[in-house]
Amino acid sequence: MAKKRRPQPQAAASQIKDGEVPVVGAREPCPCGSGRRYKACHGRQAAHAATELVQRPFEGLPGEPDWVALRELVPAATAELTLKAGLPEGVPSVTLATVLPMAWPALRRDNGAVMLGLQNDTASGDLSRDLADTLQRALVAEPGTPVAAGRPAPDGPRLQDLLDPDAAFEPAVHTGFEFWMENAENATGEVAASLERANAAAIPTARIPGLEGAYWCEAPEKNHLRWVTGYPEERLLDALARLHAAGASSLGEGTRLVGSFRAHGLVVPVWDLPSSMSAEDVAKPAEAFAERLAEALATDAPLTPEERRARGGLTNRQVTLS
Repeated sequence: MAKKRRPQPQAAASQIKDGEVPVVGAREPCPCGSGRRYKACHGRQAAHAATELVQRPFEGLPGEPDWVALRELVPAATAELTLKAGLPEGVPSVTLATVLPMAWPALRRDNGAVMLGLQNDTASGDLSRDLADTLQRALVAEPGTPVAAGRPAPDGPRLQDLLDPDAAFEPAVHTGFEFWMENAENATGEVAASLERANAAAIPTARIPGLEGAYWCEAPEKNHLRWVTGYPEERLLDALARLHAAGASSLGEGTRLVGSFRAHGLVVPVWDLPSSMSAEDVAKPAEAFAERLAEALATDAPLTPEERRARGGLTNRQVTLS
């Protein structure tokens, strides 16, 4: 009995380059003409590229620590974004928001303005590429419509390709989610109820002036300072260990450096604060600590045994969020 032959690629299909193969359903024939299903051919390459984890998705963007903080720590905040190519016609502004109503990835307002949500589930391992894809679709969406989640092309642009690298990134922290709508004070019915529920769940948070990525938050039993730093991890842990061993790692009476965690490739030291210590109260002690940390970071001397023990304690209490 003659063996079955595999389907042969069509001559025209041989002219298609890898970068030109369109995305189709996983079980459909691959457009390259190989005769295999898309998921077993070019779809496999696309899936691998889409799921490869980018450890620091915001690296290279102005305000990288604040991007991480808004993604992981801050409940309600916005920041104006500046595009490299300028605003398209009919788009008066582009605003980053920690979260949007119904967890929409993005929203095109009635007036054409775009709001991009940061705290959303993403389709790939590169958060920057996911956000860039959502932003591009939001810029051409019909005014007055939300933008659904999608999967970016493996070679699609990233935020670093779309945003102006010289523009300042200045987050504005809000006490609630009134920024969701233009006239929140006039909200009624289910809209007002939804806004009230969201506001009730938001943890009071404030940005510490002068310290990029540093945020105070109020908790039921004690307050906290969480500082997303941009320093190299090993040097930062050495510096924190030096200060901790010298008794210089606190932010004043009743405060304590309790450890750190990693988020999107950056290290975030955390302090416990008394419940009576407000964001205004911690600002000056945090600024003084930043000066002590800068001095410790500039030290290249080997760690002493006591400093090594302090470093081990900090490392053992470290966790990774993303």
